[in-house]
Amino acid sequence: MNIYFSGSIAGGRDELTIYQHIVKQLQAAGHSVPSAHVADPNVLANEAALTERGIFERDVAWVSQCDALVAEVSTPSLGVGYEIALAAQLGKPILCLYREGLFVSRMITGNPHAQVKTYTTLDEIDAYLAQFLSQCLNKPYHPLALQRNS
Repeated sequence: MNIYFSGSIAGGRDELTIYQHIVKQLQAAGHSVPSAHVADPNVLANEAALTERGIFERDVAWVSQCDALVAEVSTPSLGVGYEIALAAQLGKPILCLYREGLFVSRMITGNPHAQVKTYTTLDEIDAYLAQFLSQCLNKPYHPLALQRNS
């Protein structure tokens, strides 16, 4: 599967080791992760040559083309929220993970279009990923996109 990984870049890099773990697990399971750069400690420097518009267009295309989205939402990020909302509008399966005990926006925790899980260990993250990916592979998702008047 093609899985978009979403994690805070500009909002803070406190969860970098978790991002790296999630991306590594997804790739080890044979999935494509076009946004693996989010887990790179040098992501800001590496993307310095890209325009803001270029990053927006690239990331919107990647979310649009993905089969599912996995987001680590412990660190608040406008970009991550945007990507989750876009994935929900497009009917993509969504898994949001965050550290137990943190306060996360209710726009995330109350989203009926996403699975939202808290974790305390890497083993819990791995179990949530395995369950989510199994669900994605075994049943088709139904678009949740807003109805448009033609």
